[in-house]
Amino acid sequence: MMDILLSLVFALPLLILMAYPAMKITEFLETKMEISEKLYNKLTVAITIVLSLIFGVLLQIT
Repeated sequence: MMDILLSLVFALPLLILMAYPAMKITEFLETKMEISEKLYNKLTVAITIVLSLIFGVLLQIT
């Protein structure tokens, strides 16, 4: 339980830092396929959350 909580604590500040890579990934996907503006925004938020959780878990492991 403590590992999950620690991973989430590490992931919270990373939300701000992972916004730029998420926008770049979404822009790349937009060049490959047609994405509406609504889906673009949702995809950017989802990728930001996923990236911050991934890096939060990696920080907790080390």
